[in-house]
Amino acid sequence: MRILIIEDEQEVASFIKSGLEDYGLEADTAGDGLIAQRMLANNEYTTVILDVNLPLINGFELCKIIRERYEDLSILMLTALGSTESKITGLDAGADDYLVKPFEFRELMARLRALNRRKGNNHTEAIVLKIADLELNQQSKTVKRGSQKIALTARELALLEFFMKNQNKALTRSEITEKVWDVNFDTGTNVVDVYVNYLRKKIDKDFTPKLIHTISGIGYIMQESDD
Repeated sequence: MRILIIEDEQEVASFIKSGLEDYGLEADTAGDGLIAQRMLANNEYTTVILDVNLPLINGFELCKIIRERYEDLSILMLTALGSTESKITGLDAGADDYLVKPFEFRELMARLRALNRRKGNNHTEAIVLKIADLELNQQSKTVKRGSQKIALTARELALLEFFMKNQNKALTRSEITEKVWDVNFDTGTNVVDVYVNYLRKKIDKDFTPKLIHTISGIGYIMQESDD
């Protein structure tokens, strides 16, 4: 892994860079979004560690820019903003994972390893996933139910893909979080429930049969049956 640390607090950036190098990883630092964009254009990185509170352009906006330009680049947001709303904003912007300050360095390393494994194993067996009249084309990233095309955000698409790859299987919230976001489940957040609700409104609300079902005390299941 070669990592770009985008962090305007020099002490924090130096701490992370030193720690990564102790693990044998290459790491560079950028103090703002403009410098980061130049470095990304001139170098090859596998991962970006991105702070939210940056000068010139905030981390959320920078995350959107990076995701649009570098589809396969892993993005780990590292920030003191730990609310559910902030996490959703970061994930919607294109982040793969979200780690809240303060953090233990070994957890940061675990997150980076998980991101690397996920990107390395991101091979699709089937191009089109189907259940009932719902179809997801993994190559074009398009979704339709019947003849109606459905627009999804990147995070909603990832969640739907996970559901469709695990049809008829009970999925816990922690399992969904780990597989879709590569983060350890935080019982104090309802990110999973929020995104399942978003997805239901788009693929289930105006259609039959309903496909995403709640399992009390466990989580969710995608199956072709009416409530």
